[in-house]
Amino acid sequence: MFDNKAILITGGTGSFGRHCTRTLLTQYRPRRIVILSRDEYKQFEMQQEFNAPEMRYFIGDVRDRERLTQAFRGIDYVIHAAAMKQVPAAEYNPMECIKTNIYGAENVIKAALDNNVEKVIALSTDKAANPINLYGATKLASDKLFVAANNIVGGQRTRFSVVRYGNVVGSRGSVLPFFRKLLAENAPELPITDPRMTRFWITLDEGVNFVLKSYQRMHGGEIFVPKLASVRITDLAVSLAPDRPTKIVGIRPGEKLHEVMCPPDDSHLTLEFDDHYVIRPSIRFYYHVDYSTNRLGEQGRSVDQGFDYNSGTNPEFLNVEQLQSLHAMVGT
Repeated sequence: MFDNKAILITGGTGSFGRHCTRTLLTQYRPRRIVILSRDEYKQFEMQQEFNAPEMRYFIGDVRDRERLTQAFRGIDYVIHAAAMKQVPAAEYNPMECIKTNIYGAENVIKAALDNNVEKVIALSTDKAANPINLYGATKLASDKLFVAANNIVGGQRTRFSVVRYGNVVGSRGSVLPFFRKLLAENAPELPITDPRMTRFWITLDEGVNFVLKSYQRMHGGEIFVPKLASVRITDLAVSLAPDRPTKIVGIRPGEKLHEVMCPPDDSHLTLEFDDHYVIRPSIRFYYHVDYSTNRLGEQGRSVDQGFDYNSGTNPEFLNVEQLQSLHAMVGT
């Protein structure tokens, strides 16, 4: 469905944007791929790897609606990946996080409607479910904005959906490269915030493929959640350095022991499909949608009341050997 289409990725110089660009160029024949981001040096670096004739690089900030409106001209699909994501940085700089993650979401919505973009998917995070930190709270607000945007499209074709997933293996700023850096520096021990801590785990390849598949599945208004394995942070440390001791350093500001992707308070809205969940909108749109059957014809079923998709109670965990195999497979 991406052949002869124009796709724009906000925050496109990040880990997701680069991998998504590679996938689109190798598996499809897009008419144009537009990378929108603030950092001209990262764009310069990305151009060295991705210099195909269909590539375009656009300096801009999601805080700037006028610039977004200009960038979205002629675009069919938008992937909104730009965000301020670092949890402690958001706690210490709250208004900057709000400006990027909430006001930026509003600007993306308005620019998409102004240009009659066909489909928009916003990337979210497990931290948006029952948030306890500002990053999660702003992403929850962003999710609500994108879902509700389907009610203001009028007669336009534009539809908005959200994809929510967990920690991306090896992405910039995640725990894996941090541990790798410490090991390269021959650190005597690896810091563990809490030995009970768990996280959902997804590779970049899995994340990109799930997002692209969601374009085919979406009606508009869904929050798509992939079924993932969990990891124990202690197992992750052992998988990287079996003989290296660890040190408990305490939970950082705004950090949870376990992450949630489908909270129990949304169980009445949650549908289970074979490889993912869908959280239906809590509001009614002016048009009727049967979310139990997606646009690929896949059938979903309601979950039990009180269902909680939690990294700590998830039935699937990766053990140390599986984590080591995953490191070897993805080169992390």
